[in-house]
Amino acid sequence: MAKQTIKKSAKDSKATNKLSKKKMAYAILNVQSTYNNTKAVLTDEKGNPVASSSSGSLGFNGAKKGTPFAAAKIGEVLADKAILMGVKEIGVVIKGTGSGRESVVRSFISKGIAVDSIKDRTPVPHNGPKPKKPRR
Repeated sequence: MAKQTIKKSAKDSKATNKLSKKKMAYAILNVQSTYNNTKAVLTDEKGNPVASSSSGSLGFNGAKKGTPFAAAKIGEVLADKAILMGVKEIGVVIKGTGSGRESVVRSFISKGIAVDSIKDRTPVPHNGPKPKKPRR
């Protein structure tokens, strides 16, 4: 176990060295939260991805990936990366109906990054295709 944590910290430091070169004051946080996983991508104002994280990449597996705790850890990792880039304010775009929707945003707030706006872009069907038959 100890060897894995050493490798992860070395990997994180390498990633943060690359990130620290890009400086920006405002970023957009895109959160996709499903029942099984939570993914978050930090982009610049044009929509180009700068940093990303998911519960699977942090070492969670199985049913633990969809928990609010895993989502909070994703937020902490991305918030640390954002602070290194000089981000002071974020806009949030949320997609999906998972349990980790709010946890990512709360961890950004706890790290001292202001939230400008929160938009819910969850896709909602307007009675399009016919649903599958119920399982027997």
